[in-house]
Amino acid sequence: MYLVKTPKLIQQIFPNYIWKMPEEEKAIYLTFDDGPIPDVTPWVLQQLNKYNAQATFFCVGDNVNKYPEIYNAVIADGHMVGNHTYNHLNGWLTDTAQYYKNIKRCATLVKSDLFRPPYGKISRKQAQFLKRDFQIIMWDILSGDFDNNITKEQCLENVIENTQNGSLIVFHDSLKAWDKLQYVLPRILKYYSDKGYVFKRLENKTQVQGKEKTMAMA
Repeated sequence: MYLVKTPKLIQQIFPNYIWKMPEEEKAIYLTFDDGPIPDVTPWVLQQLNKYNAQATFFCVGDNVNKYPEIYNAVIADGHMVGNHTYNHLNGWLTDTAQYYKNIKRCATLVKSDLFRPPYGKISRKQAQFLKRDFQIIMWDILSGDFDNNITKEQCLENVIENTQNGSLIVFHDSLKAWDKLQYVLPRILKYYSDKGYVFKRLENKTQVQGKEKTMAMA
């Protein structure tokens, strides 16, 4: 069971998590979890390039280790990356010390202060521990591309019926989501491009601050 649109009440209960972005401009934020993997991730990059769309990829460290060339292609295309643990751990079922160790292992490969907990499951203690080093990124729209019980048409409706300015939308560049993603992603890109939206990536505060320091020294 999952909620397609995250209720505002939940967002208010956990204000230290990032659920969506500011609504002042016509921008939406596509995110892709669980990659990088062959076939699926390169296809996603091709689709994004057709619309000059930027996105954020929350990468599983083990996949980055297996497919570094695909990971490097994500970065080379100007997208942002984020940490999704090394082994796609469920925080509710994992000891805090073990969980943090697994995240730090991923961080040796994925240089980012953006973190998304797999399944969205993270304890308050884990979050308190992590927020010193990471921005915890959630979402306000869950496409359901991973759900075998819905059709690809329903997956598309999940996104179109709930997306607003600043929406943070979850897709998966995974084999489980592959069938629905092939149908939904090109249609989402065209639909919102035709409506004048831009597709933005999230920003890594560490990188932004680094740029500011470099500019100040110049």
